[in-house]
Amino acid sequence: MEVFEVIQPGPLTTVQDLGRFGYQQFGVPTSGALDNYAFRIGNILVGNDENSASLEITLFGCRLRALQDTKVAITGADMAAIVNGEPAPAWESLAVKSGDVLAFPRLKGGCRAYLAVSGGIDVTLVMKSASTYTKAGIGGLGGRPLRPGDIVKAKAGAISKAGAHLPARYIPAYENQITLRVVPGPQDDCFTREGIHTLFNSEYIVSAQADRMGYRLEGPPVKHREGADIISDGIPLGAVQVPGDGLPIILLADRQTTGGYTKIATVISVDITRIAQAKPGDRAKFQRVTSGQAVALLRKYEQRIEMIKASLCA
Repeated sequence: MEVFEVIQPGPLTTVQDLGRFGYQQFGVPTSGALDNYAFRIGNILVGNDENSASLEITLFGCRLRALQDTKVAITGADMAAIVNGEPAPAWESLAVKSGDVLAFPRLKGGCRAYLAVSGGIDVTLVMKSASTYTKAGIGGLGGRPLRPGDIVKAKAGAISKAGAHLPARYIPAYENQITLRVVPGPQDDCFTREGIHTLFNSEYIVSAQADRMGYRLEGPPVKHREGADIISDGIPLGAVQVPGDGLPIILLADRQTTGGYTKIATVISVDITRIAQAKPGDRAKFQRVTSGQAVALLRKYEQRIEMIKASLCA
C-alpha cells in the first residue's frame, strides 16, 4: 500500500535493511543501515521484524506526506522532526494520519535518522535484500536515493497501539567527540612503532569526504614501514585503511569488497554506530581493545537489544 509521498528527499535518503549478505565474493558490498542500533530499535518499536526495510535519512531536509494512516518510529539522529509543524517524539511509535506532513528540518545531533514504518517498506528485493547500493544502482527505489514525487509503499503491518517508547537509559547521546574502539590488524605490522603510537595518541577530524562508503579522517599521518600497497585482500566492516598519505579511512557499509592498501586496525562492531552518526568536523580518537573484548562487547550489545525487544513486545 502507498504510505508516503516524497515532497523533499533531503541530501540523501535511501531505503535500507540490515544488508545484502552472501555476495561479497562476487564484488557486491553488503550495504545496509549504517547505524545498526537505531535501525533495529525503530523496527522493534513499530512491531516489525528487525530486518524490515526503513528509510535512512542523512543530515536534514526530508519531507514526506502521509497517504495512509499508519504507525512510524523515528530513531537515530535528532533532526527536530515535526508532524504538521508540531514536534514529533523520537524513539517511540507514533501514529500518523493520511495528509499529515512529516518533516526533518534541521540537524541538532548525530548524522543519520531512521524512519521505520509499520509493516516495513515494500520494494523489490535484489539478492535477497532491500538495501540501496547507489554506485551499482541496485535495491531500494530503483537503486537510487529518494526523489521528489516518489511514492513509498509499505507492507501490511501488525495491529498494535502507538506509544511504545524506548526507556531514556537506552537512548544514545550523539556527541561531536567520539572514541572508537579498534582491534589492531590485519596489517598493523606494516606500520612503524611511531606510526602505531600516532594512531592511538592523536585526535582526528572527520573530513568532508565522509559517506556511506567510508570516512576519511584528517590529522597526524600514520607512518608505514615501507609502503602502503599490499596484495588486495578482503575488507571487513570498520577497517581502518591507511593509504600512502598516511591519513586513515574508516570503511563502512558501501565499501569495496577488496582493496590493496594496508589496514592498521578494525573498528569493533558495536562502535560502527558511533562513526555512522559522526558528521564532517566531528573529532575521533582510537582506543585499542583485544578481539576477546570486542566479542564480549558484542554479546552485551545483543543481549541489550533482546532485553529491549522483550520489554517492548510484552
